[in-house]
Amino acid sequence: MTSSISAALARVKPSATLAMSARARALKAAGRNCIALSAGEPDFDTPDNIKQAAIRALSEGKTKYTDVDGIPELKDAIVAKFKRENGLEYKRSQVNVSPGGKPVIFNAFMATLNPGDEVVIPTPYWVSYPDMALLCGGTPVFAETTLADGFKLRPEVLAKAITPHTRWVLLNSPSNPSGAAYAESELKALAAVLMDFPHVHVLTDDMYEHLTYGDFVFSTIAQVEPRLYERTLTMNGVSKAYAMTGWRIGYAAGPEWLIKAMANVMSQTTSNPCSISQWASVEALNGPQDFIPRHKKLFEGRRDLVVSMLNQAQGLKCPTPEGAFYVYPSCAGLIGRKTPAGKVIDSDETFALELLDAECVAVVHGTAFGFGPAFRISYATSNAELEDACARIQRFCGSLR
Repeated sequence: MTSSISAALARVKPSATLAMSARARALKAAGRNCIALSAGEPDFDTPDNIKQAAIRALSEGKTKYTDVDGIPELKDAIVAKFKRENGLEYKRSQVNVSPGGKPVIFNAFMATLNPGDEVVIPTPYWVSYPDMALLCGGTPVFAETTLADGFKLRPEVLAKAITPHTRWVLLNSPSNPSGAAYAESELKALAAVLMDFPHVHVLTDDMYEHLTYGDFVFSTIAQVEPRLYERTLTMNGVSKAYAMTGWRIGYAAGPEWLIKAMANVMSQTTSNPCSISQWASVEALNGPQDFIPRHKKLFEGRRDLVVSMLNQAQGLKCPTPEGAFYVYPSCAGLIGRKTPAGKVIDSDETFALELLDAECVAVVHGTAFGFGPAFRISYATSNAELEDACARIQRFCGSLR
């Protein structure tokens, strides 16, 4: 037996966010005072009512296999959520529950992509999107956005990216990594383009739906253009809004044929999501939601703090995002400069690595998200830690010549 990996795996690369988080953990283990702003994980604890629901499920022996793609009670809670919050009507048979948001996307791609099929992905993108398309035999096609456009896909750019081979267009709002979010009018403009291409399906990643700031009102594309309803898989989950990253529950709703196909994929791979996590998610969706506005207010304050401090750093330009808990500053003004030791900052990856070495602040370089020179910061941590980290970034930028 040869010690070689498959051709499919050879097409993909490891997650840059996980790699940077691992570097930060190693430095902490070595005794350095490291601040990791690389992971997309709320620092709040899972609310007590959700934890108690999990304890009840354990006590009641709800520890057996469940239906492959979710218990009926959770599907009902998801149906109710989509109707209550998004004005979308679904049946149980149109709902998929998977062990996390990534598997929702992967299962959809695995169920639908053939060699030569294309997936249109706006840049900057979450690092896993293109690699999941590649693993499933598809070809990622990147539709570029600009900082001037707020990292939002323009209709004419979308139209140019679509070909007869396009199977999916992937939209993420609010966005990881940029925090950009599409207003209703902006989604309608994209929907108008998609109506001209009836062979194209839409996967909308709404994982950060509840984390938008100021007067911004969240919308999703099947909501603003009902004619796309049968062509759209609307994905969400409990990880971000409910601080349940480790519980691993993602969900989606869409056409019955697709939901059935995704369940077939799960039947031969993961089988059902964790039973206890499913019962906890029922409580998350059906239970009190009053903590969400409180968390949003804290995140909004952190966003404003980070944006202000980064825009005071030499050579950085940081836009103010509408949602999520990330900022995506440009470091183009620092490319070509040198560290005190003479190292040339020739890329955003070099910037991130030198920042980590000099100041022990972990960020993720922008080229990993398909758009640079820039970097991503997660502000899902305390104000004190964010102030310290941003002061270190200011110091590092000021040291470059």
